[in-house]
Amino acid sequence: MSGEHEVVEDMEVWIDQDLCTGDGICAQYAPEVFELDIDGLAYVKPPVPAGEEAELLTAPGAAAPVPLPLLNDVVASAKECPGECIHVRRVADGAEVYGPDAAA
Repeated sequence: MSGEHEVVEDMEVWIDQDLCTGDGICAQYAPEVFELDIDGLAYVKPPVPAGEEAELLTAPGAAAPVPLPLLNDVVASAKECPGECIHVRRVADGAEVYGPDAAA
């Protein structure tokens, strides 16, 4: 099985806009995943092929997949967010692994 990549659990991220302070730290860390909208709040967006523009997921609780190469940036965003509104969870069981509701 040489040449195969290690299996890594799928992760997704969502933002609680009720707690978002609009600082934009998340968009600085991971602009491929987070973006500030016209209302001044941050939203997630799904990964898209290069050259295409992602549509912001503005529905409450909308989650976007976290591409593995961006996981560290997304986790840093969750840790640095002043509003503590970024939630990263495992897709398989919905358990929050990073963010305000993650187990210590």
